[in-house]
Amino acid sequence: MVTIHSGDPNPSVDEAVLFPFDTYSFPFSSGLRLQMIPGKVPGGNNPIVVEKGAPGSPDDAFVRFYGTVIPISDTLHMWYLAQSDADQGQYGAQFRPCYATSKDGINWDKPDLGLVEFEGSKHNNIVNLRGGNADFVALPLIYEPDEPDANKRYKVVFESHVYGNRFAVAYSPDGLNWTESPSNPVGPGLEQTGLIRHNGCYFVNGQGGSHYTTGRVMATFASYDFETWTQASHISFRRDLIPPDPLIEDPTSSAPKMNWNAGPEVHLGAGLWDRGNVILGVYDIWHGDRSGDRTRIGMDLGFLVSHDALHFSEPVKDFRLVPAYEEPGRIYGKNPTISHGQGMYNWNGKTMLWYENWGNPPVEVRLASWIEDRLGYLEAMRRDGGHVISSPVTGASGFSANVGGLGPHTELRFELLDEGFHPIAGFSGADAVVVTALESGAGGAQDLVPGDAGESESGPVAGLRHAIDWRKPVPSDAGALRLKVDWGGVRPEDGKLFAVYVS
Repeated sequence: MVTIHSGDPNPSVDEAVLFPFDTYSFPFSSGLRLQMIPGKVPGGNNPIVVEKGAPGSPDDAFVRFYGTVIPISDTLHMWYLAQSDADQGQYGAQFRPCYATSKDGINWDKPDLGLVEFEGSKHNNIVNLRGGNADFVALPLIYEPDEPDANKRYKVVFESHVYGNRFAVAYSPDGLNWTESPSNPVGPGLEQTGLIRHNGCYFVNGQGGSHYTTGRVMATFASYDFETWTQASHISFRRDLIPPDPLIEDPTSSAPKMNWNAGPEVHLGAGLWDRGNVILGVYDIWHGDRSGDRTRIGMDLGFLVSHDALHFSEPVKDFRLVPAYEEPGRIYGKNPTISHGQGMYNWNGKTMLWYENWGNPPVEVRLASWIEDRLGYLEAMRRDGGHVISSPVTGASGFSANVGGLGPHTELRFELLDEGFHPIAGFSGADAVVVTALESGAGGAQDLVPGDAGESESGPVAGLRHAIDWRKPVPSDAGALRLKVDWGGVRPEDGKLFAVYVS
């Protein structure tokens, strides 16, 4: 027998999140349609949460988010890139690593770290990586509290002119004082965004790799020890035209090749959010112009899903998770462009995503937010309802659902099937759990609007984790189970399923 390990093994997690936009979680549906929710509404602006500093500070010229946000305990920690007026024109205008913290994701402090001297003083928030020099282009990092070597619990992959923009790695016990690998640089040229450890392997992705393509693509490299990286990369996601558009073909090329900047591309890679059984990614949707002029391109934030950190797909092609229009401070007459780092988490009842206004100085960190895990939902297309069936799960003892739009005329029915799609007695049919009312509030359409990150919620949002309780324990010997959800009532089209949590 030959076993081919060419895909992600079945994940085992304490809690699985079944999102409706993830067809691995919900592969079968009838009479339903998927609606995705953008992180900005027409006429509304997302707030700027980290601005450039006072004159004389290390970030008084630029604050950019080609970095990372990590929640640790009750605090959010941000590593961002900064440039001062004193750095202008040096090192190819690269950036310094800086640090900020927040309790709510909106109000950020820049602590006095006292680690690196800048303009004659150590009273600043510069991180001691490569001496805090303006050497950096990108800075994704991860925190591994269970790492046996305490000096390597923080790991970073970075791009620097010092190594000819080949990627390098470093380690830290506290995220503030870093030691480089003696093997640097460890990989080819890569403008990184996403870094993750998945199934015992580290993956870093970004814009780069050596592939015959007609524009920017998302490339991924891998390592099992953070030191020995593949020098070949995998194209994890691409948008360039195949075959190339002849109207934007490069006339100087001996082979078909698109003019740089001229067509649809993937700018950078994807910032990653590991939800255990599924990985969510945010990337830059590059809208090229046939002229190839960078001032005429546009760029929104797009949305990806993966199950192995290597292969990614869009739930809805070119869906703008955060549209670029009407960002504060953008230059009018220039197409709007936004970009991102690695920073998307649930925090204080919201899903938060930090990003930047790209190419429109001064660059600051901004915040898009949604009600927790309400990035998209399934709804019935017809008055006779519809249903969805999950992939098989084992070891499940508890179920809850993120739902909305329910009431006396709209219901969702939850029942269990075996792996072969047969109803399980006591958990289906007349014993199905029928949800028509939620714990608090109305749980209706108002819950779909992305949250205003500058204001607190008026109260608990209904239906975020509504318990699906059959009033009896799920049998431990039932084997693999499938969850079936039916839309019913007089108005089934009002019901919305945002996520199911299986513990």
